[in-house]
Amino acid sequence: MAGGSFAPAGVAKERAEQYQGKVTSYVIIACIVAAVGGAIFGYDIGISGGVTSMDEFLSLFFPTVYKNKKHAHENNYCKYNNQGLAAFTSSLYLAGLVATIAASPVTRKYGRRISIICGGISFLVGAALNASAVNLAMLLLGRIMLGVGIGFGNQAVPLYLSEMAPTHLRGGMNMMFQLATTLGIFTANMINYGTDKLQPWGWRLSLGLAAAPALLMIIGGLLLPETPNSLIEQGKKEKGRQVLEKIRGTKNVNAEFEDMVDASDLANSIKHPFRNILMKRHRPQLVMAICMPTFQILTGINSILFYAPVLFQSMGFKGNASLYSSALTGAVLALSTLVSIALVDKWGRRPLLIGGGIQMILCQVIVAIILGLKFGNDKELTKGFSILVVVFICLFVAAFGWSWGPLGWTVPSEIFPLETRSAGQSITVAVNLFFTFVIAQSFLSLLCALKFGFFLFFAGWITVMTIFVYLSLPETKGVPIEEMILMWQKHWFWKKIVAKDNDESDGKQNTSLEQDQ
Repeated sequence: MAGGSFAPAGVAKERAEQYQGKVTSYVIIACIVAAVGGAIFGYDIGISGGVTSMDEFLSLFFPTVYKNKKHAHENNYCKYNNQGLAAFTSSLYLAGLVATIAASPVTRKYGRRISIICGGISFLVGAALNASAVNLAMLLLGRIMLGVGIGFGNQAVPLYLSEMAPTHLRGGMNMMFQLATTLGIFTANMINYGTDKLQPWGWRLSLGLAAAPALLMIIGGLLLPETPNSLIEQGKKEKGRQVLEKIRGTKNVNAEFEDMVDASDLANSIKHPFRNILMKRHRPQLVMAICMPTFQILTGINSILFYAPVLFQSMGFKGNASLYSSALTGAVLALSTLVSIALVDKWGRRPLLIGGGIQMILCQVIVAIILGLKFGNDKELTKGFSILVVVFICLFVAAFGWSWGPLGWTVPSEIFPLETRSAGQSITVAVNLFFTFVIAQSFLSLLCALKFGFFLFFAGWITVMTIFVYLSLPETKGVPIEEMILMWQKHWFWKKIVAKDNDESDGKQNTSLEQDQ
């Protein structure tokens, strides 16, 4: 018999009020260990910008950039404009884009832990290649291996955190990934500040220390339990229930377990999740999986974090001062993420995204005005205006840290049903890494071409994304992960699309039943 009521229907009713359990030390430790996967992403973001401003590194791999940097009267906005230097940063993200698509079936069939371990091993190999690089080819090969590690890690870790966390704390626990990312950035900035004085091999130490978070990720992956959702999806229902009871601290997990089993039955009936995700019933999640990571990158944050030392040097800060300023922005990002963790499950996702967007717009516009009036091709900022620029860049980073930074990962990882969750996360990571690659590769050219208008370019995009959230994103606070699909059926806009698809599906099923009879 084809179709009909005998087909798996997924989660059909709300059981959230029946969920039992408490926050156990077991689940907190598991989430903290898993979140270390975010540290490798953050460490690379922070380390790349510092290394690309070190004279010894530039003279060995990018001599043209090194010569331009020494020309005191050259256009300040264009002194670092070199596609080879941009490729050093961006090659990692192109490799990550490809790797995260490959990681999706691995994560779905073999579990979240396996992808976390694979990511750690690849990142470890990349760190070794970069630290020992003697030519540009070896350097870029190391970057590609780092990219593979990030592709696997970013695909699996947010899913792991969303599935392990209890519903009422899912937002805060998922943000541990972003917190680890920001701590990785800050740590990298401080390491760059120290290794800059270790000439001529300091840059090798900066790149080689990426092995530390990679080792933690591998060890963590070996020690962590698999998520109950993944175990049930693999057919290991008893083991899945045991893990669920352990992480919730109670035997009474029937309601949550039933939601997982219903979701798993539907997931296992879907043989082609990437094809299934294109159906109208998944259109809201697909739009969010594309738009959230796109908008996260189009805030302009990666340009500041990648190239903070380069950016500050372009504005007239000296070598050590530029590294110190970038370390300051890293610290601000880490601290502001703590604010988001504290508020996300109290205030919700929408208020943080909209409030953060407004603050970022104001900061970008003010920085653009200062640079437009006081900074040009042959003049540098005065000390007072330099401090003012750093203050507003820090305020911009803070706004990102408590809004789009963590929520750009949290929202996509929690909205997909189990049958398309791994595929959806792959799309999210792939889109994120694609736009990260585009911005990383084009940043130096954009800065040269747009000058202070570079900041206005991103302010315009933040305006668009703030309006998008206001109109299109429902509040996901407190909604169980396996009941998230019911949320779209209540939204003023998405319910029209989801309901229409459900009606069409019901019509096809009824026709199939009549034919069988």
